[in-house]
Amino acid sequence: MKAFIINRYGRKENLQLREIAEPIIKEHEVLVQVHAASVNLLDSKIKNGEFKLILPYKMPLTLGHDVAGVITKTGAKVSRFKVGDEVYARPADHHIGTFAEMIAINEADVSLKPQKLTMEEAASVPLVALTAWQALVEKAGLKKGQKVFIQAGSGGVGTIAIQLAKHLGATVATTTGTSNVEWVKALGADVVIDYKKEDFETILQDYDVVLNSQDAKTLEKSLRVLKPGGKLISISGPPDPAFAKEFRLGWPLKIVMGLLSFGVRGKAKRRHVNYSFLFMRAEGNQLGKIAALIDAGVISPVIDKVFPFEKTAEALAYVESGRAKGKVVIKVK
Repeated sequence: MKAFIINRYGRKENLQLREIAEPIIKEHEVLVQVHAASVNLLDSKIKNGEFKLILPYKMPLTLGHDVAGVITKTGAKVSRFKVGDEVYARPADHHIGTFAEMIAINEADVSLKPQKLTMEEAASVPLVALTAWQALVEKAGLKKGQKVFIQAGSGGVGTIAIQLAKHLGATVATTTGTSNVEWVKALGADVVIDYKKEDFETILQDYDVVLNSQDAKTLEKSLRVLKPGGKLISISGPPDPAFAKEFRLGWPLKIVMGLLSFGVRGKAKRRHVNYSFLFMRAEGNQLGKIAALIDAGVISPVIDKVFPFEKTAEALAYVESGRAKGKVVIKVK
């Protein structure tokens, strides 16, 4: 089968189209013929080697964290799916590789595709929707009447998180560029701050939850818009000791994670707020709940561009440029 691979970590390393062996499935896995995949900044960060200490992949590596397609084969102990099922998934860490014609995925990480979506639309959903779900539902426990600040409202995570937060009954604030203000309001945001003209720290106060996806300066400012007892959940770092424990990292890395987040955790404690880092995980059951919300019209995916499979490297470069409004998708079949 054809796949886009890298042979080593590095910012200058380019995706290469190669013929590789078709995956051999294990007893709890399904073989999925990839119809569409989507591109995430996580793909770029892994390619650049930013996660090699906590996610040491063997080379050559096929990138890609989102998939929609059709099951063509099932393992001996698979019970939830059958050949012919249309599915979508975010494969687990160490089992990624959706920039390819086929992929083997554990059935626990798979869900039936939302019925109302095309393959391209479905492929845009898993990683960003799971991130939003695990941040707002799991970690934040976001409730009706609470206030949440979701940064970068026109990005992949932001577009889904705004819709999910409104469904949960929260008041939603977000940031975006001038050209996207009205568009982000249409997604459901109640307070939209044009970051080119305004400083969110001077506008927002007494928020219950912040979903941080920006730099260290923005992270520190986010602490100051939370009320006592509020929660700051960051998907852009720094990692904390709880993350190191969850990932079962060795004690040297636990110490490193503790040091990386020592400053922000101390500042959070002094303001009587909670800081946590989220590195989303694969979770088929949650994708099933998200599919139900999509089919009910609660959440709609937002797609910026669709690239043909042979232009996967261009799709990754476009995501790295930071210009995408919503998700960038690769049409494989």
